[in-house]
Amino acid sequence: MAAVRRGCWPWGSLLGLLGLVSAAAAAWDLTSLRCNFGAFCECDFRPDFQGLECDLAQHLVGQHLARALVVKALKAFVQDPAPTKPLVLSLHGWTGTGKSYVSSLLAHYLFRGGLRSPHVHHFSPVIHFPHPGHLERYKKDLKSWVQGNLTACSRSLFLFDEMDELAPGLIEVLRPFLGPSWVVYGTNYRKAIFIFISNTGGEQINQVVLEAWRSRREREEIRLQELEPVISQAVLDNPNRPRAPWGNDCAMHACNQCPAQAWL
Repeated sequence: MAAVRRGCWPWGSLLGLLGLVSAAAAAWDLTSLRCNFGAFCECDFRPDFQGLECDLAQHLVGQHLARALVVKALKAFVQDPAPTKPLVLSLHGWTGTGKSYVSSLLAHYLFRGGLRSPHVHHFSPVIHFPHPGHLERYKKDLKSWVQGNLTACSRSLFLFDEMDELAPGLIEVLRPFLGPSWVVYGTNYRKAIFIFISNTGGEQINQVVLEAWRSRREREEIRLQELEPVISQAVLDNPNRPRAPWGNDCAMHACNQCPAQAWL
């Protein structure tokens, strides 16, 4: 056992330390007290990048590209005190490859309440937009919902599941919220996060992986540049796809609303 050396703190250092502790305690008490009396946006937004990276490394098997891209994009966005536009993540791949799992982890490690946070909004075509004949009403409601929640909390997360099942035209109402403008409809939205999940491109992703296996390449040797053109083309060639709110130019990376795409 190592010996413990007891020494005396100089009075100046001791008083300085006590001052720092007192100031930190006072700040914590004010924040804690404020959060106890209301569901403030900043109280629920508690990013934990270390926990996210650890969880992804342990449980997201065989998805090195998605893991690296998601963490890098998220860190850069959250740590930017004045982002120029919202963060848009587009997750592609077949069912069961981890898209929904990654989305749930993002919510869990960004918000104290996870998917149950009042600032995390999950949309499903089957549940929220089941009737194609009500498209105009859905568009109006969706726009109002996003606008209202961004007004209440700029740090909001909007998750859209099964993008390939959405009625064409519905998601276009989000276009004004995804660009670099400062205010849209009276709402400051630059700190928002949008996640779009789609099965489109799953077959093309699997083909790239199969060709790599036939060439005796390790899965981790597959690079982002190999998947970008095939997944973008798959999205454009899909006749049943909803028109993406960031526009078709993103297939050529010529659009300032383009999402950070991850392939699983």
